[in-house]
Amino acid sequence: MSPEVDKRVHYQMEVVTCRGPLSGEYYGNKRLEKKHSAKRRVFVQTETGSVLGIELDRSDNVHTLKRKLRLALNVPTDESSLVCGDMVLKNDLSIVRNDSPLLLTRNLMHRSSSTPCLAPIGRDLQQRDQSGPIEVLGYSDKFARTKQLVVDIVKAIRNDIDPVPVHGGLGGAYYFRNCHGENIAIVKPTDEEPYAPNNPKGFVGKVLGQPGLKRSVRVGETGFREVAAFLLDHSNFANVPDTALVKITHSVFNVNDGVKGNVHQNRKQASKIASLQQFIPHDFDASDYGTSSFPVAAVHRIGILDVRILNTDRHGGNLLVRKLDDAGRFGQVELVPIDHGLCLPESLEDPYFEWMHWPQASIPFSDDELAYISKLDPFRDSDMLRMELPMFREACLRVLVICTIFLKGAAEFGLCLSEIGEMMSREFRGHEEEPSELELICLEAKKLFQEEISYCEPKAGGQEEFQFHLDCGEELDFTPSIEEKMEISRTPRCGSKSENRRCLLSKLVETAEEDVEDSEGNELSLSSDECTNLVEDCVLNVSQLSTSMKNVSIGEKSWRHVGLMQKSGYVAGASSGNRSANEQLPMSSSFVKLADMNEEEWMQFLENFQKLLRPAFGNRKAGNVGQRQRQRLGASCQF
Repeated sequence: MSPEVDKRVHYQMEVVTCRGPLSGEYYGNKRLEKKHSAKRRVFVQTETGSVLGIELDRSDNVHTLKRKLRLALNVPTDESSLVCGDMVLKNDLSIVRNDSPLLLTRNLMHRSSSTPCLAPIGRDLQQRDQSGPIEVLGYSDKFARTKQLVVDIVKAIRNDIDPVPVHGGLGGAYYFRNCHGENIAIVKPTDEEPYAPNNPKGFVGKVLGQPGLKRSVRVGETGFREVAAFLLDHSNFANVPDTALVKITHSVFNVNDGVKGNVHQNRKQASKIASLQQFIPHDFDASDYGTSSFPVAAVHRIGILDVRILNTDRHGGNLLVRKLDDAGRFGQVELVPIDHGLCLPESLEDPYFEWMHWPQASIPFSDDELAYISKLDPFRDSDMLRMELPMFREACLRVLVICTIFLKGAAEFGLCLSEIGEMMSREFRGHEEEPSELELICLEAKKLFQEEISYCEPKAGGQEEFQFHLDCGEELDFTPSIEEKMEISRTPRCGSKSENRRCLLSKLVETAEEDVEDSEGNELSLSSDECTNLVEDCVLNVSQLSTSMKNVSIGEKSWRHVGLMQKSGYVAGASSGNRSANEQLPMSSSFVKLADMNEEEWMQFLENFQKLLRPAFGNRKAGNVGQRQRQRLGASCQF
């Protein structure tokens, strides 16, 4: 078993007694798990963005909660479901943590273009919600400073100092101020994101939970990612501002009238689920300032975070620049990363790392940075996010695990930040898109465990068959001729196929690092020449897969996806008029699906993935992959 997977098994054994349905701290906090109380509270959000806080009795279940919602919102709930992330709640509510946001969504089989979305008609809604004007939804100690911000904001609101809408960007955002009238926080309601029902800038047409600006980031879920990026920035290593998920009530928020997105003129109090982030006073953003003056350490730290969370939108506009002219630091600047709503997608995407071509990214990591990377634990991070953000989808956590393992392996191997970014980024040839080296490694890892399954369950006629799934919106059939093209050279095997595949992969890391030693006494006994051949064959797997995939076409579809104009089309020509989400939504290809693996398959995939990394890094260092001249087209979106 590989080191990271082995660590995961032991970690699960250690924390199994700490997990419970209610929030407590086991990561970065010394507090014990909170005891169950007789009363709990949840915040239920409808597809159109309306939010209601409801207290639950210990005896409440999904049916009684729906009954309360029907009475409070005056909407039918019989053909609807209560959803928390990936989880559709059937009847038991004991797994729902206190203060969790739930989504009330109409069942897909009953939804149509003529079916109205679940929305209250406004009858005493606020009087039924007994929660405060701003409620922080989370229990981490990292939210302490955010809670102090909330105290200052509430004082200002009571002194008639109202928030100010932000006019830039595609989504709804608001500056909240303190009693001195200074901006201290920026609030982004989840139902005012691009394409969300209450978007104030005309970009409407979707309900919460449907694909958004990127297919792998759903409408209404970018706020969760903003909080996740802050929670994952351990010890404020990358300088992400304090961020928390809140339930907030104010009349400044936008509520559209009907599906066309007409804005209400007479504003009433509206409750929202939103991300609340500390406002950072700054002098510029990175797009207005010469990047050569940026500190190497700051670029590295932000890049490390971006790699871990697979940030698909790191452009100069969301890197704030603060001058440090005090205390003899004239000419020095500080970088502050913001806007992480398009990180941690549900599948591997093409990231956008603007720092990738900055000179600082080509400088090797420092000892402090390598020490920080070596201590990262993606499995512990995933469990922390499950506890703090229970609505976070499992596929997003798998992306976090893959990217963190990739970062740790690459840094240990000696790759610099720019090389890591290049291996994660897709290549554009003309108007066509090809999978990244990271995605090719994942495809090979998936192929290995699927082959292992096929050995245990032989096909009729003894012919091996392999398929991997593409999230391209349609079923794809692989003809025998294409399968032959996709075939990757097999490594020599001794004994039973499945046994030797596992033994070979479990020794791949060691054999790549050390000279082949005498294997007498081991389960798998090979000569020195045989072992050398095995390692060389495995080293070539990823590059052979890359070569074979570049020329494979599936009917009229291709592994090269037309995405060039589509990736930038929703930025150009944006206006305040209402837009169809179907017209504006950019296409985004997904070469590797992560959500289709069960837990056992996922762990086997990870084991194979880790053992393919060193050969891939070796290829990169040896120049076998070649220098890829990518067209970075500024395919980013500002919120």
